[in-house]
Amino acid sequence: MSEGVEWALHSCVNLTWLESGEAVTAARLAEFYRLPAAYLNKQLQALARAGILTSTPGPRGGFRLARAAEDITLLDVVTAIEGTEDAFRCEGILRHGPGGREDVDYRTVCVVSQSMRQAELAWRRELAAQTIADIRATVEKRHPATPGATRNRFANLRA
Repeated sequence: MSEGVEWALHSCVNLTWLESGEAVTAARLAEFYRLPAAYLNKQLQALARAGILTSTPGPRGGFRLARAAEDITLLDVVTAIEGTEDAFRCEGILRHGPGGREDVDYRTVCVVSQSMRQAELAWRRELAAQTIADIRATVEKRHPATPGATRNRFANLRA
């Protein structure tokens, strides 16, 4: 996975702590962690295209969550950034090995391919079972000062 997934997940969680209706520019979100603004903006635009964020132009514009944090899964964010392709792609190299045949779909009979597909499905199920709200709740439990500190940091970045 690209670093954009990490950036996107943190940005989504941080947006949950803002006042209702408040938007944050890509530049301010980037400055929060000292990230390159242009690259983060590409990730944020991908989240907007996926319906995870909304983007409002203008001087008071920026990004905000498009849906409730409870309705945004980690898989939604990963898919928005990385796409829907499987992490492992069986190329059927067995057809070129000893006893290999051109008429066999090795994706369905190869033990390596089957094992990787099982792992991929388990990973996707786990990501689909967790939401941005779950992450927010865990952070708030472990680090209760984080929501206020996040709002304060964004407020100070405006200056």
